[in-house]
Amino acid sequence: MGIQVFLQKLSGLLLLLCALPWAEGEKVLVFPIEGSHWLSMRGVVRELHARGHQTVVLAPEVTVHIKGEDFFTLKTYTVPYTKEEYRHQLLGHLQKVFETEFSLKFVLQNMAAVNNISTFYTRSCMGLLHNTALIQHLNSSSFDVVLTDPFFPCGAVLAMYLHVPAVFFLQSMLCELEFEATSSPNPSSYVPKLLTRNSDHMSFLERVKNMVYPLPWMYFCHVNYGPLERLASEFLQREVSLVEVLRHASMWLLRKDFVFHYPRPFMPNMVFIGGINCANRKPLTQVCIQSLLK
Repeated sequence: MGIQVFLQKLSGLLLLLCALPWAEGEKVLVFPIEGSHWLSMRGVVRELHARGHQTVVLAPEVTVHIKGEDFFTLKTYTVPYTKEEYRHQLLGHLQKVFETEFSLKFVLQNMAAVNNISTFYTRSCMGLLHNTALIQHLNSSSFDVVLTDPFFPCGAVLAMYLHVPAVFFLQSMLCELEFEATSSPNPSSYVPKLLTRNSDHMSFLERVKNMVYPLPWMYFCHVNYGPLERLASEFLQREVSLVEVLRHASMWLLRKDFVFHYPRPFMPNMVFIGGINCANRKPLTQVCIQSLLK
């Protein structure tokens, strides 16, 4: 009996020792994008820190919203533009995106705005990938995962280079690249395309419009992401396409709510996390409740 109890305790101790490494915090490299993209991701980074994970946020030295905080380590890299130049370009072009007018002029202005913003992000990505000392430091840091927003996929290129799993945190991508990269069915017959103002109940002409409308955007995305593809191919020392880079992702966290979108197929590694960046409201006080009841 004594030997049996000893063996049971020994096996329990071995099981505990085997389980201990899995309880340790992981090292997470966070590669955000400026603006609302970062403000949405910031709460996730805070929660990762609260759960014992080591988080390192990698950002250009010229930013508007990404600042150092006590729940992550901020590492910056130099970029070939000033803060005034960046603020003028970013804020100036973003205003056009929120205009309500719908016309060919509106579409062309949006294309020009996105192209100018992408030019800045390409220059920023170049500043990172050409920073040999920083890349060597990241490579030797043994990160377990890269959390990044693939709207401009410089972080995805970095995860591919580091041979680290990538988790994408996003609302949507230009030209619906998230569906092409995940091989998700994307039938034009009943899924309305962005900016067409079609519903999921389309007439024949609306379906034709739904199929034709993405064609100029596909050409635009090919031109827009071309510099990044060339930069990624140079950095990875082999020819890669943007879709190949995006397919490196292990998980796609979609800041959407399925019930607010038209029904469509999604792949198993595309997870809806709609509302994750909504603030937690405090309960109404008794005074407010009594006022509402009157």
